[in-house]
Amino acid sequence: QVQLVESGGGLVQAGGSLRLSCAASGRPFSLYAMGWFRQVPGKEREFVAQFPWSGGKTYYSDAVKGRFTISRDNAKNTVYLQMNSLKPEDTAVYSCAASSSSGSGFDNWGQGTQVTVSS
Repeated sequence: QVQLVESGGGLVQAGGSLRLSCAASGRPFSLYAMGWFRQVPGKEREFVAQFPWSGGKTYYSDAVKGRFTISRDNAKNTVYLQMNSLKPEDTAVYSCAASSSSGSGFDNWGQGTQVTVSS
């Protein structure tokens, strides 16, 4: 079991940048992948980015590819989402998540942090 706590959200002007952090505590039995998702009230949760913990290809949604970058700092047990060239449509609650195996999906979630992009 791992606990995830997001931070770094806030209000930013369109075209600006934010870096979200996801601090992890506890030690999972295994960790297959980490990812970021976002959700707007009245809409389904949307995939943003993910990467396999062991290395490999990082995936981004078409909506954020080229603007957002997911990364990690193993020493700090923290995963980041660097968001550049923000648009008003990026406004959402952003949550990080962990997958314990290739077949489990994302089964561990943080509570989320609000990102608001003004015009």
